[in-house]
Amino acid sequence: MRDLRAPTIEEIRAARERLAGVTVRTPLVRLNVDDAPAEIWLKLENLQPIGSFKLRGAFNAMRLAGPERLAAGAYTASAGNMAQGVAWSARRLGIPATVVVPEHAPATKIAAIERLGGQVVRVPFDRWWQTLMEHHYPGLEGLFVHPVSDTAVMAGNGTIGLEILEDLPDVGAVFVPFGGGGLSSGIASAFRALRPEVPIYGCEVSTATPLNASLAAGSARACEFQPSFVDGIGGKSLLPEMWPLVSTLLAGARVAPLEAVASAVRLLAERNRVIAEGAGATPVAAALADRGGAKKVVCVVSGGNIDAAKLCTILEGRVP
Repeated sequence: MRDLRAPTIEEIRAARERLAGVTVRTPLVRLNVDDAPAEIWLKLENLQPIGSFKLRGAFNAMRLAGPERLAAGAYTASAGNMAQGVAWSARRLGIPATVVVPEHAPATKIAAIERLGGQVVRVPFDRWWQTLMEHHYPGLEGLFVHPVSDTAVMAGNGTIGLEILEDLPDVGAVFVPFGGGGLSSGIASAFRALRPEVPIYGCEVSTATPLNASLAAGSARACEFQPSFVDGIGGKSLLPEMWPLVSTLLAGARVAPLEAVASAVRLLAERNRVIAEGAGATPVAAALADRGGAKKVVCVVSGGNIDAAKLCTILEGRVP
């Protein structure tokens, strides 16, 4: 198993300096729902230049790597959002980018990668997952930017935690989409240093719950996996190197049914005029069902890159 550590608060603060003028300091707005179990606030990472928080981690890791390691370019393995983060950063840094994507990656995200100048390599899901496990894809050169298991990536993600604490100092809990744990661990690292009493929950959709399964078993576990419109989170298993981090940094898992996530996408559009992809709406679905007692809850709306056809289906009251 790879040795991996969480970012320090100093590394997170240094990442914020690196990201100045690159990423957006996204707003924190109140969810317009009167009968919610708590004050629910939305951290709108869908407003980043690529429509996702992934730009924070991607750019920080690539800028930190330096020119020598980037001489042959950079590549990643991603279903879409990290791919856009690496491609966008590569274009800004003047280097080539390649992305290994699973066959089920949505057309909207593939088109965005290509629009940003990234080269796409499509592979079956299992081969894509192997790339995540091995941190390498044969034949590709340059810096491999792991979307999850990278301290520099998590440090970039942790800047979200700094912003939440500055904008809502009395936050009682934070609900974060859980794909591999890089976002939640980064945010939790900032809170661990500054407000350790605030619980951070990883939120999953019921079609893929590796965090919930692993926490129940006490070690990294595989789970049943069913592809769905919620493509930004959920995999077949938890990466082994992430288990020591998520098991100590996160307060637990929250699982939302697929139908509830679709309802949350629709609710965000109707009440707040916010376009969220399935992963970004999952924390909202979980928070609306939660009775944990926190008076103020922040939900990280991680991204808004949803296919238009799927969004239309959801707005019509159906599940894609």
